[in-house]
Amino acid sequence: MPNYVQYQQEIKDDIAETLQRFQCQPILFIGSGFSLRYASGPNWEALLTQLAQACPTIEKEFAYFKQKYDSDLTKVGSHFANEYFEWAWSKEGKKQFPAELFGTDIPRDTYIKYKAAELLKHLTTEGAHKALQGELEALKELGPHAVITTNYDALLEPLFPQYEVIVGQRVFRQSALVVGEIFKIHGSVAEPESMILTREDYDAFDQDKKYLSAKLLTYFAEHPLLFIGYSATDQNIKNILYDMSRMFTPTSTLIRNIYILQWDNTITEHSMPAKEQVLEVGDGINVRIKSISANDFRWVYEAFSVGGTMEKVDLKALRALANRMHNLIRTDIPTKNVQVNYEALEHAISNEETFGKLFGVTNLGDPAAANANHPYLASQLAEQVGVAHWYHVNQLIDQVKAATGFDMKAFDNIYHVHIKTGQAANSRTRKYSDAAVALLKKVLNGANYEIPKNVVDAQHQPPAKAKVKTEPAKK
Repeated sequence: MPNYVQYQQEIKDDIAETLQRFQCQPILFIGSGFSLRYASGPNWEALLTQLAQACPTIEKEFAYFKQKYDSDLTKVGSHFANEYFEWAWSKEGKKQFPAELFGTDIPRDTYIKYKAAELLKHLTTEGAHKALQGELEALKELGPHAVITTNYDALLEPLFPQYEVIVGQRVFRQSALVVGEIFKIHGSVAEPESMILTREDYDAFDQDKKYLSAKLLTYFAEHPLLFIGYSATDQNIKNILYDMSRMFTPTSTLIRNIYILQWDNTITEHSMPAKEQVLEVGDGINVRIKSISANDFRWVYEAFSVGGTMEKVDLKALRALANRMHNLIRTDIPTKNVQVNYEALEHAISNEETFGKLFGVTNLGDPAAANANHPYLASQLAEQVGVAHWYHVNQLIDQVKAATGFDMKAFDNIYHVHIKTGQAANSRTRKYSDAAVALLKKVLNGANYEIPKNVVDAQHQPPAKAKVKTEPAKK
């Protein structure tokens, strides 16, 4: 008899097949439900309710304005912006806002956006209970290619500290869409003026939406896409799917790389939720996407993590490289600002390893790269970790193996390489990296640690996402 365990396995298998087919990390599209789940943050209606309560000149309840404007929250936002403007310029209101907001060139919606940012900027995931913290840890490990959000708050930045935050109109001015970016397309509390809150804001956004869609559709066509924190009827989802539907014929075709994750607290061990949804996205167009229902999101995040975390990747360097290449191809070469040896370039790109070296990229089998990335002999590793002898290092490595099943010395990886050092067949030396130093220090001090999933998988063992606390080893 079908049950929820079977449903989970079928979803996991489908995700794994999609990731394998696209050979890249997923893109996350995150809405207000994410903030509600992990920080008890408000959705847009709840935020407008709080703004109404904070302004003394808004005397009626929020429900009155929702009825008055036929549930068009953008018009409610415009009405409230005018109320905040009048209040801010009153004798009492001026005390509630910074003096610099009262210049002659300040937009009239500045005051409501300032207050909205004040209400949201203190949101944090630190208060989430233990189960949700586990979900957030799994989300970090997911290592998405990029994150796109309509949320104003700053909950995503601590989760993905290496990612570059791109706010509002700057999304349109990006010369290239590369890896490791958080696109805050509706603005950010860090820049209150960027927040899209009123009818006028949305009208201006809609004028640029086609350009934004053109940029994002490149992403969505080439990556798995996971919606988190949206309902299936959310207009943001409908807008994206409407644009994507024009890429498929017929429009009823299942868009195989788009998933929507939805909370369902009625799930039991006997549940078998739907794995697809059909959505009406406008102009009579119906779109089919994949659906995931769960009351615990951790297994879903873990399923999308099979591509491995980007924790050890210097995303800043990758972005700089991609942008430089974009400028080189688009501007420098056509305008003859640089000289290009095409013969040398053609020779280099004919071999993947040689091509990688153009960018300083080498594989673990390269002795020069191994020595650069893994500089420590066992005795030097002991010194770096803070133990007396290489024997103690081996004890720590054995502790990791016993706790997680991960054998650092069994194969070449980010922690260890076993490289040839002479002509004799058995002339080999073990060397270790700074990552090994950091890991073994945690083991030594009894701290929590995790082995990246992609490293575990490379050992051809069942994923052992270790997060254990060890007893301090004797120095």
